[in-house]
Amino acid sequence: MEVVIIGSGNVATVMGGKIVAAGHRIVQVVARRAETAAVLAREWECGFTTEWSQIAQGAGLYIVCVSDAAIHAVNASLRLPGRLVVHTAGAVTRAALAAVSDRCGVLYPLQSLRSDVRPFPEFPLLIDAAAPADLDVLETFARSIARRVQRAGDGYRSTCHVAAVLVNNFSNYLYTAADDLCRGEEVDFSLLLPIIRETAARLEHYAPKSVQTGPAIRGDAATIARHLEILAGHPAITALYELFSAQIAAYYRI
Repeated sequence: MEVVIIGSGNVATVMGGKIVAAGHRIVQVVARRAETAAVLAREWECGFTTEWSQIAQGAGLYIVCVSDAAIHAVNASLRLPGRLVVHTAGAVTRAALAAVSDRCGVLYPLQSLRSDVRPFPEFPLLIDAAAPADLDVLETFARSIARRVQRAGDGYRSTCHVAAVLVNNFSNYLYTAADDLCRGEEVDFSLLLPIIRETAARLEHYAPKSVQTGPAIRGDAATIARHLEILAGHPAITALYELFSAQIAAYYRI
């Protein structure tokens, strides 16, 4: 399929790379900054533009890979009647591109994507489209670049997005807090990498609630008190520790 990529950031870079690797042809990159668009255009051997008036008209699929806020600007500025146009956002409705084309849809990669992390990771694709025929086309395309593809309406997709924030964004912030603590106390953070990997690996086989460990679920008040003494000089981490300990105890009714 011939594809136009709108955007030049992390999602555009990763999605474009996957699309090219699957044997599709990117015919154009459309972006605000010529410099970043040109980099991707060279990599994918295609054209690029910074002007809506110069966008290629004959592609089979237009993928809008921009921030959630910028999707509304695209909807206000771009018109591609009769063309299949999708965005890649989890928390934005399918109808957000309805003014661009009546053939609008969603191609949402459920993954944390960074253009500088290679090789590009695997990810599920959640898809939606206004017309059943377009949904079939989109599903065939999605299955060429992802092992797992699922049809998902606005509500289902938004819930997935919230859950992704919990497991990725929030957990990474906890890694950051632990790293800050280790640096402040001159402890090697890399010692924690095996437990991070093991915790994630267990979820392939067990429900998260069945593998919870630690002093909070044991009701080990003495250990919790000792930990809070260690954290006395770290008020932000103390607040996190107390919050999570209380939430775990309440969830498991300790």
